Amino acid sequence: MLFRSGLPVHSLYGDTREPTDEMLEGLDAVVFDIQDIGVRYYTYISTLGLAMGACGRRGVRVVVLDRPNPITGGRVEGPACDPERLSFIAWRPMPVTHGMTVGEIARMFRGEWGGIECDLTVVPMEGWSRAMWWEDTGVRWIDPSPNMRNPTQAVLYPCVGLLEGANLSVGRGTDEPFERFGAPFIDGPALAAALSAADLPGLRFSAIEFTPDASRFAGERCEGVHITVTDRDALRPVEAGLAIAWLLNRLHGADLELGRLDARLMSQRTWARLLAAPDWRGIAESWSTDVAQFLARRERYLIYR
Repeated sequence: MLFRSGLPVHSLYGDTREPTDEMLEGLDAVVFDIQDIGVRYYTYISTLGLAMGACGRRGVRVVVLDRPNPITGGRVEGPACDPERLSFIAWRPMPVTHGMTVGEIARMFRGEWGGIECDLTVVPMEGWSRAMWWEDTGVRWIDPSPNMRNPTQAVLYPCVGLLEGANLSVGRGTDEPFERFGAPFIDGPALAAALSAADLPGLRFSAIEFTPDASRFAGERCEGVHITVTDRDALRPVEAGLAIAWLLNRLHGADLELGRLDARLMSQRTWARLLAAPDWRGIAESWSTDVAQFLARRERYLIYR
């Protein structure tokens, strides 16, 4: 594929996930200028790591133009993925939300977990601090991917995105991806009542009906809930996502195919805790050590305070 200028365009989304020798031939540097959203399984950081590795093997410099983490640089939550289960959606053993910018992550990829030998330059931002939400930056939101259409969806992605492994619609194929979820077998009012009774910090739930026009359950009437973020500072999205999964399993366990949810979570310890827990309010204890260790590990790679 060529631009009108004649420059070639190569996709790293699909079967080819890292630059090949042919793509890198004749290049002095590869520039990474992509908006991440701060969640381990949002795969732009995986592409960054793979590109860094390919460039390092071929002596090509990597330049990262840093960008804000839209859900702040202070939210580190969830279990680290099991080291033996690394994949494209879990490229390194990081918590679900890592609280880092892509520039900081590039520095960490080069320095940790065996490291990546590459010539790396990070061009830092001016005026960004770790406590900033996206709206605090004054930067116009441009969708980083088709189903990430506003900052609220980025806030909810580490919560509702966890549910994508189950047989649920998470709003893809509607005008509000990740702000709603449901399925044909769900009783929307009962689920909304159960979630409201759970009193998950920072969230409010309303029963809805919707019919996705694409993705899971396309063309089928679903019942479920719409999620309103009432206090994003109080929200603990990973804990909320697992609380939702726990409640769904109790309400609709006969129809819910929960097993694939661990494909995003990637933590056997937390997964076992979720399945066995008599109440969802203790699941977060399973990742307290992971978070503490990661916070200590990432400290020397941070650029901003």
